[in-house]
Amino acid sequence: MTTAVLGTDLAGALRQRFPDVVIDADDIAVWVTPESVSDVCAYLKADPDHQYDLLNLLSAVDYVEYFEVVYHMTSISRNASAVVKTRSYGRNEPTVASVSGVWRGAHLHEREAYDLMGVSFFGHPDLRRILLWEGFEGHPLRRDYLEPPLPYKWPHGG
Repeated sequence: MTTAVLGTDLAGALRQRFPDVVIDADDIAVWVTPESVSDVCAYLKADPDHQYDLLNLLSAVDYVEYFEVVYHMTSISRNASAVVKTRSYGRNEPTVASVSGVWRGAHLHEREAYDLMGVSFFGHPDLRRILLWEGFEGHPLRRDYLEPPLPYKWPHGG
């Protein structure tokens, strides 16, 4: 069974290598600054104590106030998994560093997040739509795609 590495443990290791990039951590994940995510992931892949050689999933989540990009990675040799997250604030042009140079599979994951959520990945070699046609207006997985304006007030304070 794959061992899930605690975000707090991963944060401790990252703080030693990158003192200013860790924003927060909990049992599930570690949050890093959006401009540092590529360097952090390259380190986690190359470092012999981590060896996260497989990016299982890259996804984006719209929390209205910010977009969160989530990286699920696995170390096959260590049989361990970890989650790294980053946040990009602002609805106009949310931007995060590309990890397509770290894992080849991230190339398509980032294009999907760009296409459906509008998150740009600086340093990506070919950032264009992958599921929808060029000229399609908007990003259909955003919370404000069909019913602006934001923020939405949930009924009953939930």
